[in-house]
Amino acid sequence: MASARFEQGKYSDWTVHKIKEYSLHPGAHIFHYASGCFEGLKAHRGTDDSARIFRLDAHADRLVESAKMLCLPPPPESLTIEMVEAVVKANRDEIPDPPGSLYLRPTLIGTEVNIGAAAHPPVSGEFFVIASPVGDYFAGGKRPLRILIEEETRRSTAAFGMAKAGANYVSALRTVVAAHEDLGADQVLFAPDGLVEETGATNFLLVDDESVVTAPLTDAYLHGVTRDSTLTLARDLGYRVEERPLTVDEVLSWEGEAALCGTAAVLTGVGTFIHKGEEITVGNGEVGTNTMRLQEALTEIHVGKAEDPHGWVRIV
Repeated sequence: MASARFEQGKYSDWTVHKIKEYSLHPGAHIFHYASGCFEGLKAHRGTDDSARIFRLDAHADRLVESAKMLCLPPPPESLTIEMVEAVVKANRDEIPDPPGSLYLRPTLIGTEVNIGAAAHPPVSGEFFVIASPVGDYFAGGKRPLRILIEEETRRSTAAFGMAKAGANYVSALRTVVAAHEDLGADQVLFAPDGLVEETGATNFLLVDDESVVTAPLTDAYLHGVTRDSTLTLARDLGYRVEERPLTVDEVLSWEGEAALCGTAAVLTGVGTFIHKGEEITVGNGEVGTNTMRLQEALTEIHVGKAEDPHGWVRIV
């Protein structure tokens, strides 16, 4: 792993070292006021055995924005890039062959010991990067997902949902767990008042032979790097990309495909929606051909089977 400290808003020199446990005071700011944010990205083993980090610059940029929203000192983008590259180099032998990858988690937490610090940001903290080999995000591999549509509750709060922070994930967790335990759902699509936002952990797309449709970005949910990458590749492949308000009624009447997209999930097809006690089959109930085409276009860039026209990959 790699780590650095910040004190009074200034970052120390960073180091690479064996993975270690942190010993934190019970009064640390992160425990009481959730002063923590993170990123999630991947390094892939290329067809030439190279280590290929996907869209590191975009993730470093987004970490800065999350840190600002949580009143944490934003790590300089150059610092994040250097630390992530160093961790990939140190763990190069741990990168699995495709479709596996090395998942990378830059994390920033406030550690100031002061339980009375609810009204000011922490003056000390830790910034670290850890890595873990991963396979398919959803159990069972490339299978169509079962998705509950939830219209009563939100995944997060307006004006904060775009921060990649643990608070945004835990706020959705009980809804996702209940959907899994009660209905066998893989995820929950949050659509408060009938207007689609995102699932508990991914962005959401509708796809057919001609178009890719997704909700426009707001500050209420995450600005996904995989979402941006998929939409860019869809345009390259000749799809019409529409970023516009998307209602539950349109989702349920859509005659094409539906998919979830995110760093961990990549692009995963939906086979069934669960809505108000009814199960609605999407297309033929399997992962659609357009979803697979877009997924393949993305993963081929990951591993170097296809050209990288947008300069997304860093080889280390």
